[in-house]
Amino acid sequence: MSVVSGTPEDENESVGAALARMRRARRYTGAQLAAMVGMSQPKISRIERGRGIPDPEDVGIIARALGADEDEAHALMTRAERSHDRMTEWRPTMNGLAGQQKTLADWEFAATDVRTFEPALIPGPLQTSGYAKAVFQTFRRVVPVAADIAGEAALLAAVTARVRRQEALADRTRSFQFVVGEDALKPRTYPAVEMLAQIRHIREVAANSANVSIAVIPDSAPAAFPLLHGFTVLDDKVVVVDLYNTGLVSRSRQDVESYRKVFDALGEHAVDIEPILDKYQAIYIDMLQAPGGQRR
Repeated sequence: MSVVSGTPEDENESVGAALARMRRARRYTGAQLAAMVGMSQPKISRIERGRGIPDPEDVGIIARALGADEDEAHALMTRAERSHDRMTEWRPTMNGLAGQQKTLADWEFAATDVRTFEPALIPGPLQTSGYAKAVFQTFRRVVPVAADIAGEAALLAAVTARVRRQEALADRTRSFQFVVGEDALKPRTYPAVEMLAQIRHIREVAANSANVSIAVIPDSAPAAFPLLHGFTVLDDKVVVVDLYNTGLVSRSRQDVESYRKVFDALGEHAVDIEPILDKYQAIYIDMLQAPGGQRR
């Protein structure tokens, strides 16, 4: 490949790193490149740093602006396309609990359309700090973690990082659709007092965020698909699947399309969450008022 353009011969180098090398070879700043290609400087930075999912067309535009010929631009676009078809495994032991939440936050801030389904858990961006802490405490019992991320400080850092994901909800240019199974509200795992606080928070988000929709699949609804596991589809370009001890990330178009179809089918059986919130709010209040009613 051309030495002048700065494109690497190592195909293992990421597309973002290749574009950054080409930009430096041309002695352009990120801001200068952004102005040349009609993109924002933060977007250029995210692409170069591998944050978010680079669109192959954007890669081609940037590569050509940096002097790549058509063969070189096509090669980088093909590599970007190929990266969409790779399944990568993401384990908590690699990034820690807080690191995972920060990565998810980066992806959510980079996306404009986020769809999340959870069968038995309140979605991360809707969680209160108390609920989030209870969730992390539960899952740490089954997820092996290193000693340096097993302490209370690491747990609180993870809670803080998860709650900060809610900042993306305040951006009205982004759309968030949440669908949960009724099990997510049932008195099963978490304290009644935390569930009441969580219900109140869901009401506040639903009332104050026109760009956020929250729906629930009642137990009585027909099952279009089994409610197997939670997942998030970002901009119809990437899907993140939640499992007990890890998360799977796929940029394969076939995988993303499949999960988008599942989300749409589940959404057809989802209803307004407010009446269901009323139901469980009454249940939790009764629990707390019952003799000895503290946790359940």
